[in-house]
Amino acid sequence: MHANRRTTGATVRSFLAASLKGVSQVILIENAISGLIILVAIAINNIWLGITTLLSTMIGTWIGLAGGKDRTAADQGLFGYNSALTGLALSLFLTGTTKWAIALAGAAITALVTAAVMHVMRNSELPVLTLPYILLTWFFLLSTFLLGGVTLSPELVPQDLTHWKFSTEGTIDWISGMMNGIGQVYFQDHLWSGLLILIAVFWASWKMGLCAVLGTIVAWITAYGLGAEVKMLNPGLYGFNAVLTTLAIAIVFHSKKNIAWLMAIIAAMVTVPITAGLGTWLSPYGVPVLTMPFVLVTWVFIAARKILPKL
Repeated sequence: MHANRRTTGATVRSFLAASLKGVSQVILIENAISGLIILVAIAINNIWLGITTLLSTMIGTWIGLAGGKDRTAADQGLFGYNSALTGLALSLFLTGTTKWAIALAGAAITALVTAAVMHVMRNSELPVLTLPYILLTWFFLLSTFLLGGVTLSPELVPQDLTHWKFSTEGTIDWISGMMNGIGQVYFQDHLWSGLLILIAVFWASWKMGLCAVLGTIVAWITAYGLGAEVKMLNPGLYGFNAVLTTLAIAIVFHSKKNIAWLMAIIAAMVTVPITAGLGTWLSPYGVPVLTMPFVLVTWVFIAARKILPKL
């Protein structure tokens, strides 16, 4: 009897730890405590988003554990992070009473898409990253044009590029802009949420913390130097892809060369025009770029190293 209780308790703790790692894996960290801190960061800004994030990563983790023959990936949170992002994105970008149910259903489907993408890319030597979440979220958002039961948030308005006007209005807030560049990894543009997320990164690794700070600074300076709109700079919308890319190139998928950090800085700079270009391409549909700049730039730099190993 007591042995069964201990086994059950250990199973529950293991599942919760894997789910929290799913939250932290969004920012390329495998650490349950960091995941918990990040959940708090989301919840203090919006409690319902915090709950949705937790449920979404638990759904993805459970599917990974229940359906997989190898528990390792699920225990590392690799089935949870794309589901967590999908749940977050659909909760934010859809409206109506059914959006929460759609978000959780999307989180479940994303776990299946994650498994499929893992299989398709298994021989490419490229990481899956956040591609499953991006694909599923884009298709869900685009479906709102033809499905009356799914409504797009009024914040996502399709733009007519022929009448597009560049805005120079606004006062630059570089502190909020840089901190939001970290928070926006989880769709957070609240100063304290961004600070807590940064603390979570430092908790896992001081090098990763410094790398995240470097990424948001490089992106902000690059975007400012290229004349980005203030309404994009202050919310950190050019920063989060650079933060993820810097972490990926300098630390997570580094080449063990002294030049790795320099390549990470260059990669972070490249995410800025890629973000702007994708934003222009997708604006007629009202669809956000999400983390596609991070995926594309990271793939390019990792693939380039296969031919240019000294990088």
